[in-house]
Amino acid sequence: MKAAIAGILIVSSIALFFTLHYSAKASSQASVAASPYLIERVANNDWLLIDVRSPQEFAQGHIPGAVNMPHEKINDYISELEGHKDKPIIIYCQSGRRAKLAMKVLQKLDFSEVMHLEGDMLGWSAAGMAVDRM
Repeated sequence: MKAAIAGILIVSSIALFFTLHYSAKASSQASVAASPYLIERVANNDWLLIDVRSPQEFAQGHIPGAVNMPHEKINDYISELEGHKDKPIIIYCQSGRRAKLAMKVLQKLDFSEVMHLEGDMLGWSAAGMAVDRM
């Protein structure tokens, strides 16, 4: 009897683990942490860093190497982004909402490595990372 109960608990635990693992994986999006490594990869043209805030917000302070492509106009930049279809693209805004909207657009257009900057600009600034101003 004890062996049967233990077996049921083990099978239930394994099923629960896989259910949680795959549902979390399906609902999450890839992200990149704020770090000097990010700036290095952008400076080496390994990654494309896109700030989807307004031009005014971008001018007030942005991550070094970022290009400004406001989220509501992201479709206007698709031809410029074609060369990055299979390369890492990191997107951020002030707090995350606009970045996620832009990411969905690019993912629907089959950009394969679209990632979100963890913490967006608020997190970047809070971490004391470098900021360029225009």
